[in-house]
Amino acid sequence: MSSAPPKSSGTCKNVALALLALWSIIALVLIVVWATSPDMKGAAQCRAELKEASRQREVDQVKFNKDKVALEELVQGARDERDQVKEEMLRLLGRLNATNVSLEECGQENAGLRVNISVLLEDVEQHRQTEANLTARLGLQEEHMEVLQQNLTQAGHHMASCASLRAAAESHQKAAQSQTKACESREQHLQKQLQKCQSTQSEAAESVCGVCVAPTDAAPTAAVPALMLLVCGALHLIT
Repeated sequence: MSSAPPKSSGTCKNVALALLALWSIIALVLIVVWATSPDMKGAAQCRAELKEASRQREVDQVKFNKDKVALEELVQGARDERDQVKEEMLRLLGRLNATNVSLEECGQENAGLRVNISVLLEDVEQHRQTEANLTARLGLQEEHMEVLQQNLTQAGHHMASCASLRAAAESHQKAAQSQTKACESREQHLQKQLQKCQSTQSEAAESVCGVCVAPTDAAPTAAVPALMLLVCGALHLIT
């Protein structure tokens, strides 16, 4: 209980020291602000500063006007340039649209060309197959032509042999005809000889019949014509 008063007196002392320190800081700040405040300066200095400020304001106003004109010119130039850029952008957009249309048309044309190329490739393949088939047929036809050529050569040889045989047959026919004519002339000659022999025989028979001869002598006389006929037949066969 006896130690409580000294503790409270120490706390009060600290609070008082803190308040004094705060008061001294506030007083120091007030002194600095008072010393640096423009309201505390002299009137002459204020008028001089005001004059300088007015002159500076005029200079700044002139500069501002120049800058304003320059800025307005720049703004106008920027606007003109913006308009030109807009026009250029519109032209570019038109070109871009035209280019897009051209690209679409080119794409459609390319699609058509791809289809045509596919059709042409199919046609080329068909032509190749047709060419291969025709080449095979041509080879077969050439082989057939070679066979026909050989047959034609053989037929030519056969025709030549037939012609030679025909010529030989014609020559044999001519020889046979000449032999036939010769035989016919010989036959006519033998007929004439036979007629002569018959006439001679008839004359001999008449002469024999005119003579009175005994019946026993008639047999040798009757054999004479038969002998003459045999001689004529033998001559005909020999010739």
